[in-house]
Parts: sequence; C-alpha cells; structure tokens
Amino acid sequence: SCCDWLINICRRKKELKARTVWLGCPEKCEEKYPRNAIKNQKYNFFTFIPGVLYEQFKFFLNLYFLVVSCSQFVPALKIGYLYTYWAPLGFVLAVTMVREAVDEFRRYQRDKEMNSQLYSKLTIRVADLTGHLIGMIFFLTNINMLFPQNQRIPSDMVFLRTSEKTGSCFIRTDQLDGETDWKLKVAVSCTQRLPALGDLFSISAYVYAQKPQLDIHSFEGTFTREDSDPTVHESLSIENTLWASTVVASGTVIGVVIYTGKETRSVMNTSNPKNKVGLLDLELNQLTKALFLALVALSIVMVTLQGFVGPWYRNLFRFLLLFSYIIPISLRVNLDMGKAAYGWMIMKDDNIPGTVVRTSTIPEELGRLVYLLTDKTGTLTQNEMIFKRLHLGTVSYGTDTMDEIQNHIVNSYSQSSAPKVRKTVSSRIHEAVKAIALCHNVTPVYESHAGVTGETEYAEVDQNFSDENRTYQASSPDEVALVQWTESVGLTLVNRDLTSMQLKSPGGQILTYYILQVFPFTSESKRMGIIVRDESTGEITFYMKGADVAMSTIVQYNDWLEEECGNMAREGLRTLVVAKKSLTEEQYQDFENRYNQAKLSIHDRALKVAAVVESLEREMELLCLTGVEDQLQADVRPTLEMLRNAGIKIWMLTGDKLETATCIAKSSHLVSRTQDIHIFRPVISRGEAHLELNAFRRKHDCALVISGDSLEVCLKYYEHEFVELACQCPAVVCCRCSPTQKAHIVKLLQHHTGKRTCAIGDGGNDVSMIQAADCGIGIEGKAVFSSVFYFASIPLYQGFLMVGYATIYTMFPVFSLVLDQDVKPEMALLYPELYKDLTKGRSLSFKTFLIWVLISIYQGGILMYGALLLFESEFVHVVAISFTALILTELLMVALTIRTWHWLMVVAEFFSLGCYVASLAFLNEYFDVAFITTVTFLWKVSAITVVSCLPLYILKYLKRKFSPPSYSKLTS
Repeated sequence: SCCDWLINICRRKKELKARTVWLGCPEKCEEKYPRNAIKNQKYNFFTFIPGVLYEQFKFFLNLYFLVVSCSQFVPALKIGYLYTYWAPLGFVLAVTMVREAVDEFRRYQRDKEMNSQLYSKLTIRVADLTGHLIGMIFFLTNINMLFPQNQRIPSDMVFLRTSEKTGSCFIRTDQLDGETDWKLKVAVSCTQRLPALGDLFSISAYVYAQKPQLDIHSFEGTFTREDSDPTVHESLSIENTLWASTVVASGTVIGVVIYTGKETRSVMNTSNPKNKVGLLDLELNQLTKALFLALVALSIVMVTLQGFVGPWYRNLFRFLLLFSYIIPISLRVNLDMGKAAYGWMIMKDDNIPGTVVRTSTIPEELGRLVYLLTDKTGTLTQNEMIFKRLHLGTVSYGTDTMDEIQNHIVNSYSQSSAPKVRKTVSSRIHEAVKAIALCHNVTPVYESHAGVTGETEYAEVDQNFSDENRTYQASSPDEVALVQWTESVGLTLVNRDLTSMQLKSPGGQILTYYILQVFPFTSESKRMGIIVRDESTGEITFYMKGADVAMSTIVQYNDWLEEECGNMAREGLRTLVVAKKSLTEEQYQDFENRYNQAKLSIHDRALKVAAVVESLEREMELLCLTGVEDQLQADVRPTLEMLRNAGIKIWMLTGDKLETATCIAKSSHLVSRTQDIHIFRPVISRGEAHLELNAFRRKHDCALVISGDSLEVCLKYYEHEFVELACQCPAVVCCRCSPTQKAHIVKLLQHHTGKRTCAIGDGGNDVSMIQAADCGIGIEGKAVFSSVFYFASIPLYQGFLMVGYATIYTMFPVFSLVLDQDVKPEMALLYPELYKDLTKGRSLSFKTFLIWVLISIYQGGILMYGALLLFESEFVHVVAISFTALILTELLMVALTIRTWHWLMVVAEFFSLGCYVASLAFLNEYFDVAFITTVTFLWKVSAITVVSCLPLYILKYLKRKFSPPSYSKLTS
C-alpha cells in the first residue's frame, strides 16, 4: 500500500559505500557525507511534544486517565467538574514535560561542548568554503594547543605523517575498546618520507577506503600517488588508521579524514538511547488493567441490576466514569514525586558525593537488580600498575625490602667485573634487574617546548638525560611499571631507537646495548623476546619474558616456579617469568640466516618464523619471577562480596586480555578463593562450540571466562543453551568484548531471564551497555541500595472533595512514606541478604494487591454502611460522617504501613488533618457546620473509624508475632 511504501522510504537507511578520498581536496568528493557532529538528543524542536506525549500515553494507566478526562467534554457523559479530571492529569504531564525538557537541554549542552572543540587544519588556501571534512588534513598533538589534556581524534582518519623519527606513534584506545594497552600506529611511508609538511599539498594522491563498518579491529584500503613514476601503491591496514575517540599519546600526527559523524567506528558501535521504564511502572500498568477489568465487570453488574432499561450503553459508560476513582490518578502523582524524592536523596547522599541522577524515572530499579554487568578498567581497577614482588627462587623481595635490591645493584656496578665462579645473591639480582631493564618495548621520551611549526620537538640523544622531563611510552602499562621499577633501584633506561638502547648505571655511567632482534608479544605466544649485544664486551644475550604457562617448558628444570606463580596469582599479582640465554657469535649468525630465510618464504611464513625462534627457546636460564599489581578501586572487594551476598550475580565485560581479566577477577574477589575457573577454549566452528559447551556443562559451581570471539560463535549456534549455562555460574568474565557485544549480552540476559539488569562502566566503550541495561551507572565502583515504594488504598468522592482527597487531604502522608525504612542503612549493609526479598517483588505482587483490594472493600463497606445506619434526618450527614471517617481511616492506614517513624511523617499526618478541619468551614454545601461540632458527630465518626481500622491493626500484630518478616528479626 501507499502507507507502507512511505514508511519504508522514511525508514530506509542511506547505503554505506566505499570511497576515494583525495588528499587536501574535499571538493573532489562526489558523495555527500554526514556532518562530523555528535548527537545524543532524543528529540528535536518538532518531535519533543509528540514524543513525550507518546511515551506517556503508551501506558494503559495514563491513557485511561486521558480517555476519562476527554469524556467530560461530552454533555451526556458529564458527571462532575472538569478540573477534577484535568487538574491531576495536567499536573502529571507538566511535571513529566519539564523533567524531559531539562534532561534534553543537558544532553544538548554536552553535545554542544563536544562539537565546539577546535582542531588545527592544514590548508594552503586563504578560505575554505566547501563545508566538507572528507579529504581534509588535520594536525593533532599529544600536547593540545587549546586544552591541557591530551587531544582526542575527532573523526576516523588515515595516518599520514608524524614528528617521531621512527614514523610511528602510540595512541590510547580506552574510550573505544576498553583496552589499557597503547596501540602502535604507523604512518603511510610515502607521505612520511616527504621532506616538508607543505609537500602534502604539492603531490597528487588519494586514499581508497572500504565502506564504513562496525569492526574496530580491521581496515582495508590503499594509498596511491599518481604524480610519481612509477605510480606508488601502498596497502593500508588497521595500523595505518586513527579512529575517532582515541587519543594521541606520543608526538604529533597528521591525518586525512575518511569517515565522519555517524559513519565513524565509535558512533557505529554506540546504540541509540532508549527511554527506560522501571519494573514498578510495568507492574502498576498490569495492576491497572486488572482494576479496569474489575471496574467494567462492576459497571455491567449495575446496568444488569437496572434491567438494561433506556439508553443502557450510555448508563454503562457513566457507571464506568463513576467508578473511575477505583483507579486513582493521585497514585501517578505520588509515584512521580516519590521517584523525584529518591533521585534527590541519591544525589544528596554523603556516602556517594558527586552522584548525578540522569534519569529520574527509574531510581527504584536499584532495589530490584539481579544481574550487575561491570567494566574492568577504571571501574574495578584504577589502571595503575605497581611493581610488588621479585622472586629469585631462594629469596623473595617485596615492597618493604626494595632498598636491599638497590644496595646490591650499587655494589655490583661499583666492583670490578671479574668473572665469578659461583653466583652470589648480588650477581643474580644484578642479572635479573638488567634483564627486566632490557627485555621490553618501552621508549623513553624527553619533551621540550613546542617549536615554531607547532610540532613538539624531542631532545636529541646528547648524553644529557635529565630525569625531570622523561616519560615512558609502551603498548602496555605493565611494561612501563617494570621499567619504572628498574629506575627506582638504580638502573635507568635513558634512550632507545630502532637499533640500540642505553641504560644509566647508579654511578651515572651510560651502558649501550645494540638491538639485534625483537620478538613482540602476541596473545598466541604469550611471551616476548629480544636479542641484544653489549657494546663494551661484545656479548650476545637472548632475553625472554612471558606468562608462566608459556615459559615453564622453555626454562631449565626447577622446583619452585609453579608454586610461586600460584602464590602470586592468589595475591592478585600479574606474574611474568624472566629468562636468558647467552649466544656465541656463530650461534647467532646461524640463527639470523635461518630467521631471514623464514621471513622471505611465501607459504606458511608465520609457522616457519615461529619454528626458527622456538629453536632458540630451549633450556633457558631462569632469572626471576616478577609480580605487578593493577591497583583495585577503593573498597572493591567488600563491595563485590556484599553484592554477591545480596543475591546479585556479577558479570565482568572487558575489552582487555584473557589473562589480565582472569587475574583481576581473582584479585577483586569477583571469583571467590574456593571456586574453580573454567576458561572456555577458543572456538571457531559449530562442532567446536558443541564440544566445549558439553565440557562446561560437566563443571559445577565454577566461574566462566570466555573471549568475545568464542562468545559470538556460541551465541550464533547455541544461544539458549549458552545463556542457560552461564546464568547458573556464580560469576562470568567476558574478555576482548567490543562495545556492541557488551550491549548484546545485556539484552540477552533481559530476554532470557526476564530479570532486571544494571550496567556499570567508566569509558566511552561502556555507553552502549549502560544504555541497554534497565539501570545504568557511570561511576567508580560503588553500589547504591534503594528501597521500594508503598501505596495506600483509596475509595471515592465527588467534586472538590475528590480533588481535595487526592491532593491536600491525603497526599502528604502518602508521600512521606518515601522516608520510611524497614531497616537502618547500616543494618542493610551489614546484612546484604535482606536485598533478596526486594528482588522477589513481593511488595507489589498480585497477592499483595489483592489483599489491599479486600481491605479497601471492607473499609469502604464499613464507612458507607456505618454512615447510613447512623445518619439522622438529613442525607447530608452521610457525607459528613463517612467523609470525615474516610480521612481519619486513610491517615491511620498510612500510620499502620510505616515501619520507622520520621518527624516529617508526624508533621504530614497532623498537617493533613489540620487542612481538613480548617476547610470544613468553607464547605457549607457538603457539611452542616452546626452538626459537625456536636458530640454525636464525634462519637459516630470515632465508632466507624475504629471498626474500619482496629481489626487490621490486630491482624497486623498477629502476623508480625507469628510470621515476622526477615528484617524484623534483626531489629527486635
């Protein structure tokens, strides 16, 4: 149909295409590409009011009130004053709109702040009027000209040029993938070799880039220079890219823009914000539908009793309107105000200063959580590595004995280097520290002031290495921690280039080592190696360090390594085994020939290279075992333990490596000491996934550790089985997770378990997960508890009495229930098991609801029939007696519900009663003032109130005595 065709046209997404980007010539772009702007707003100027109204009236409760209010414009159906229907509804809508407008304005301000950041653009023209960014060349530095912090890359780029002599630089990607390791990026060699920066505009060159896609770990493209002979073609991969939201960590970089706005990898990996709805709202919606069905049934009974005479359908609708107060709109008002009060309490809590409640409609969700999904880096950990332990087999050094190591190093460099037959502790320490100082990929950088070109200049190697302005760069914070430790004990890395590195001894002597080969760390090999030649002696040494699982078969036989690795891991330390092997000139030459030959082979190159390197990795001398601690956030261990005792299942979703994630899971006590860990082997096919799931099924009460790739395969073929098994685990750790995978896991849990989820994280890569969860927290490793709401039941009256009843007379006591506490906060934290009662949702189950309905029917019957039995000559006395008894009953019922009295509750009770007594003087049309001041009136009202409330007080006392709730056992 035409409508379907129109909808499809509106919904159709623009097809993403590959592109050819000319350097510095945005006008050559034939396509129109998205603006490079961030937009997190839900609405625009035109969609705000329709959008907010739709979000409100998609709930049955609100839609019901709207229909009832609109019916009053039809004269035949009008049964009361318009304001009795529209005033409460208007108030609810006004509060909602103001709240949404404030939230939307804050989002607009945050977007504006991000979008107004300035960057340096390279241009040779006086003015640039194209408005296109694709093809623009931008200049970025790790020392921002405009802001003190490091500069964030504004769009996806290809890396053309850098100030670093090596033609490469480091970038930080923690906001993109959650990984703490710095990534090495390499400039396009053709543009890096150009003599001057301005030559970028004098060459005719273009970049061909594949169409935008989700995968942040891959890229395919080519760089072509047309004006050279022959034409230069260079293949581009992920190492030549600079994605938006990453940060330049070293030097200055020049890049050409290839993707902007919503086509950047970071935006494509971010989900659209959704309107979150609390479980309480959904439950109330269901109860409202049940009440509505009861209301319809009651109306049909009334029409049936009339015998369907006259226009019965009109009578049916009028009965529906008369009974409409069975579903009280004051419930909606109190609920919204209660949520706002809880949000305010969270923001004002002294224990969590600085907390901001961004969504004020779901604070009560914190009391119903079953799954907590947390990021690792920056949330559980501070991402600060500290060297904690050095173990030499016979002797171990901790933080309190580092000065002994320093003394040994000073002594070993001050003595003459005569060869010793037997190794002393001093010589073994010297060898171990030297190995740690040489076996790494760390580069020291000396920063001086920005030069004329704006590029940061780095001090040349002039043998004058001052300690003040030296910083270390590496792809991993662990590496930096090790090199900083060797500096603290006296052996300092002062310079490194592609062919050599220099160390400074405690006496200030510069020791030079030539780098012959470097074997970088990979997740498959789990180790890194380096071959160096000592300039002074000509000795060639092969150093290697790595995980104990990889190194245990490489080093010579020993009886202590496995045991000590286990001890350090239990302390939550990240362990590295360090070993060495001395090579003769002939041995090295033989190795180099075989290595170079393997690197030139076309078939199975990686395997042949690995085989040649492995020929060296035999019978290596074990030097030491190091332990580095990734510092946890304050109070992480007790917090996680408390949450676990509260019945909350914790899943850790991280972009980091498997070993790192497992180590933090142990040290943070996410996995308790007594629990086993099942590491899910990497799987790539359906058959492998089936076998591994069967192996996992046989394990009982063990934590699961799985990588993002394996998870993807399992979810593709065995989604239901995997989620069912994972949900039975006490803890789950997913490593190497992309932002979209994190959000997918949250949605899976919601779909398969139906339980409430909470996501907590600190980086840009956690935004999708936080948005997908029922409750999202962007804070530093703290947990917040919240109680649920309670409601009083409400019968019916007309006109001003009804509005008064729904607002002035009863609102304050009911609203004051937000201050109620079943137990003190200190008690809740001491006994987190109490939280399990909240997650069961018994406070607002159908059973609880039915009990309140029965109480309402009983009290309504007593009030009406009591007044009818006791009224004198005029009918107006029925209203006076029953309405006064109703107000007193309501105030007493609120008092009956309260567990812990607060002085504001007492004020609310007496204030409401005072308001009612004061208003009696003005309500002449309802009340006979002469009658309500008599003793008869007082005893009749008191009698009805006692009959309606006393039995309930007695029942509550008996229930508390014979079947007390779990919390009362602690308070008694």
